[in-house]
Amino acid sequence: MKPTTLLIILVLGILVAPFADHAQQPSKVPRIGVLWERTPTDPFIVAFRQGLRELGYTEGQSIVLAERYAYSVVDRYPALIAELLDLNIDVLVVAGTNAAQAAKARTSTVPIVFTLPGNPVEDGLVASFAHPDGNATGLSTHTPGLTGKQLELLKAAVPQVSRVTVLYNAVNPVNRLALQEAREAARALALELQALEVHQGNDLASAFAALTAWRAEAVLAFPGPPFGTELAHLAQLAAAHHVPAMFIRREFVEVGGLLAYGPSFTDNFRRAATYVDKILKGAKPADLPVEQPMKYELVINLKTAQALGLILPPTVLFQANEVIR
Repeated sequence: MKPTTLLIILVLGILVAPFADHAQQPSKVPRIGVLWERTPTDPFIVAFRQGLRELGYTEGQSIVLAERYAYSVVDRYPALIAELLDLNIDVLVVAGTNAAQAAKARTSTVPIVFTLPGNPVEDGLVASFAHPDGNATGLSTHTPGLTGKQLELLKAAVPQVSRVTVLYNAVNPVNRLALQEAREAARALALELQALEVHQGNDLASAFAALTAWRAEAVLAFPGPPFGTELAHLAQLAAAHHVPAMFIRREFVEVGGLLAYGPSFTDNFRRAATYVDKILKGAKPADLPVEQPMKYELVINLKTAQALGLILPPTVLFQANEVIR
């Protein structure tokens, strides 16, 4: 072989080699860490996955989900988040305030997308709704006046009500703010208010015994743990104690509760996928404004109303997005 020919072959080999190596390298599949506050059967999981599919992602091919489940035990959040971070995830998706705060305490570099905090500014998650200025952003359920509106609807649905018990968990910052709002709304509606703190699902039975002794005429349960995983239990206790009950999520009415009013949590989880998509495409959480609720639902269970001996006013039924008969 002539020296010139050999030289050309060597040069071509040097030039082509990097491209060949690059072609053989598989493209990195983004890994998304997800901390679900409840269980593997949570309908919110379905909504989040639907959002990813709508954006063109195929799980296991163009995206990988690494999931952990807290089963509504807030104390498990830090350890589960640490497990997910050890997997070198590209984005961490969490739900409520406590989970988001636990995530922020663990990392200042991995992008965090939250879905359900009540007020992420007051909770210390972001600098402002418009300019998060950190590694966390997402969607909030923050709705000034929501608790007052719930009490107003409860009073409109059951006009004879004058004594209402609110069930709350002081560990949840959103609940502390909602309690203040409930007291203000109760004064405006001429309602007597009893506040009972509930930390675990096992505390619900004793709470209902206490509200019965107080002669409560209705119940309003605040959002978050432990109520989110105790919807059926909550509805059963309300029925057993013959008191109308209101919760923030429509699933409560689907399992036998009387009323639900609030933002669509399912919609928030579906829309969370858009934040994941933007971050994977190069956007920084600090530059992505926090979204507030866009969709609210009033859902009523007429079967439960009948079992309680209630005739709901037409004006309330007319406002409902859905009536379960």
